[in-house]
Amino acid sequence: MPAPAPKATACSACRDGAAALDFTFTMAFQPIVDLRHGGSVFAYEALVRGSDGSSAAGVLARVNDTNRYAFDQACRVRAVELAARLGVDCRLSINFLPNAVYQPEACIRATLEAARRTGFPVERIIFEVAEHENAQDREHLNRILRAYRRQGLRTAIDDFGAGYAGLGLLADFQPDMLKIDMALVRGICTDPVRQAIVRSIVSMGESLGIAVIAEGVETEDELRPLRAMGVHLFQGYLFARPAVEALPPVQWPAGAGFGAAPEASVAPVPPVASPPGAAAFSTVSLMPRRGTGMAFGLG
Repeated sequence: MPAPAPKATACSACRDGAAALDFTFTMAFQPIVDLRHGGSVFAYEALVRGSDGSSAAGVLARVNDTNRYAFDQACRVRAVELAARLGVDCRLSINFLPNAVYQPEACIRATLEAARRTGFPVERIIFEVAEHENAQDREHLNRILRAYRRQGLRTAIDDFGAGYAGLGLLADFQPDMLKIDMALVRGICTDPVRQAIVRSIVSMGESLGIAVIAEGVETEDELRPLRAMGVHLFQGYLFARPAVEALPPVQWPAGAGFGAAPEASVAPVPPVASPPGAAAFSTVSLMPRRGTGMAFGLG
């Protein structure tokens, strides 16, 4: 993880946002669905695209140490503005880069201001971070996640199971959600090892009061064992591909009765109980991944 830039540089980038960039971009949205109670959209994840709708690769190629802070801030603000314009009435998931956050309380101001200005409820915002992002400075990431929680924002660990630091992070901080990495989902219908690992993650989530999301789900053969294990939140091509500056229609599994009921109102995710002796809690990596794009919400 690159070292944080000097405070003046970081704060200037947070303040200037997109104005400090010499390129433009937009966002695509992909739903995360809840298959309980007839099926509903639980959240939309914001994923970076080129302004012409092209993939994230061209955008990412222009992100460097000089503009990383401005890019991170611009992504957050653009996601909130578009979600409000599109009428997103559920949660909004935004990825962030921990190494683009100098001081959490200061770096979140542009996001909160965008939510206030557009009327998007802060309590519906989820901030995702990929598991591998914490490997070199876990304490910095913990400070960010705790600061976001104090602001009433939800938190999620993305690509859980893809790296080697996830359990250590989880021991120090319990997010509201875990997103099971698609590498564990692919082929799970015939792989007893993957089944055992995912079953353990689901059980752990239940014990800690953490919602579990299976991402990258592409076939009903993958969906069935996951549902049997108790997973009810899903994201992937089986349900919808990302749509640029639009909310794609959900393709519900055929003949299963999904999507017949109205979309459920946003229900609170159960708060995570603080471990004994711990302080009470108040209640987006550039790694490519197929299906939902890039880990920084950039697919």
